[in-house]
Amino acid sequence: MALTQVSANRCAGGFQKVFEHDSAELRCRMRFAVYLPPKAETDKCPVMYWLSGLTCTEQNFITKAGSQLAAAEHGIIIVAPDTSPRGCNIEGEDESWDFGTGAGFYVDATQEPWKTNYRMYSYVTEELPKLINANFPTDPDRMSVCGHSMGGHGALICALKNPGKYKAVSAFAPICNPVQCPWGQKAFSGYLGSDRSTWEAYDATILAASYSGPQLDVLIDQGRDDQFLSASQLLPDNLIAVCSEKKIPVVFRLQPGYDHSYFFIYSFINEHIKHHAKYLNA
Repeated sequence: MALTQVSANRCAGGFQKVFEHDSAELRCRMRFAVYLPPKAETDKCPVMYWLSGLTCTEQNFITKAGSQLAAAEHGIIIVAPDTSPRGCNIEGEDESWDFGTGAGFYVDATQEPWKTNYRMYSYVTEELPKLINANFPTDPDRMSVCGHSMGGHGALICALKNPGKYKAVSAFAPICNPVQCPWGQKAFSGYLGSDRSTWEAYDATILAASYSGPQLDVLIDQGRDDQFLSASQLLPDNLIAVCSEKKIPVVFRLQPGYDHSYFFIYSFINEHIKHHAKYLNA
């Protein structure tokens, strides 16, 4: 698959780049960002995939999170895809900020008219890693996943559904139990249909209850003043309870004074990258 470079900026000794390509899974033109640390000029590097939240493109993370310095320090490539297909001319795709464009929820849709294009789960777990490994100096055996909000949900389910594939996982304010919250119920009913049993394949809390793979050390940061925490959209307590029961190690940090914004992510991204580096560079 041919890549078209959209931009390239020198950053923290490496390069922050954006590319376009034609996605076979999503059947549209897609963009992703890739940060190449200085080490990538001479060696193969591990990859951390960053999954963004509702309404985001690949730009939010690379311009607001301040991840490049830590990525350069630890020699980690960071790949940040868009959050949904765009411009597919699906009726209703632009009507709502939390469904359709910018809100792929990292599922493979099974319902019309979404199922042809809205296959973000397969895109981020299969198509995109193959594309990255074919075009950049990566070590395919060293990859991890991290994300925020809807993307935190995405990161958790990618790790839980693919035991051993990701060396590390972390999340900022993830949607932990989407079958129980308004955001998840809206997205899942639209993309997956009315049979709630099919939703369970994309719910981190439910997946954790049946997880039996290699040990996952999960890091989750949550702002105590996050408006979506108080609105019962995120439900981290449900996931923590299941992980405790299943003896899945979770470091859950409730950060006083922080909200749901990228100011929160910027404040702790270095610690998350350090968490990933511990496993990616082991």
